[in-house]
Amino acid sequence: MIVMQPVLEMYASDGFDLWPVAEVRSSFLPLSGELSPSEVGTAVMRIAGCNDIDPDGDRPPRPAAALDSFLHGLLTFDTLFAAGGLRVTDTSTGVTFLPGCCDGLEDWRDWHQVVDGRVLGFGHDPVSPTAERFGDTIRLTVDAEQSDSPVIELGVPELRHLLAGVERDLADFAALAADWASRYLPGHSAAVTAAVARVLDLPAPGL
Repeated sequence: MIVMQPVLEMYASDGFDLWPVAEVRSSFLPLSGELSPSEVGTAVMRIAGCNDIDPDGDRPPRPAAALDSFLHGLLTFDTLFAAGGLRVTDTSTGVTFLPGCCDGLEDWRDWHQVVDGRVLGFGHDPVSPTAERFGDTIRLTVDAEQSDSPVIELGVPELRHLLAGVERDLADFAALAADWASRYLPGHSAAVTAAVARVLDLPAPGL
């Protein structure tokens, strides 16, 4: 069986105290409607952290308050980034295709272009995962720089089905994040909800 999940790349959250977060022991956190409130908080922290970059001349200055400062990039950047992407696992062989260094969860819809024949590369040395169509088969190569790299192969209809599942998982997570923001970030709830939906390339929940 082939399993495809939208995932965020995770780093240690030691010392973070702006809202409750969970300890994530894995390198990736799958997003879905099954996350606990603290896991949602971890995901929002990671998404905000990816965009926590000092303002340039086109954006308003960073606020002094710790919470407002941390959320500033998430709420003011025109183009948002979320480290991660789509993780694909073949449970029958144990092969896992992971997001690469050039991958971002905000670009997950690019996977539909593989069906149209575009070759997608998600990283470079030391690991270069690629996705490519050969006839009616989609081949996911874990590392295109290795001639004997593990691969995952699936049919075009199966990829379309899996991507529909990814969209449901992301929509379910966005709905959780909206509820979470109303509880933990009441002063920023609408803006954070809209920003999370935007980075996931989804309409804001409720629209």
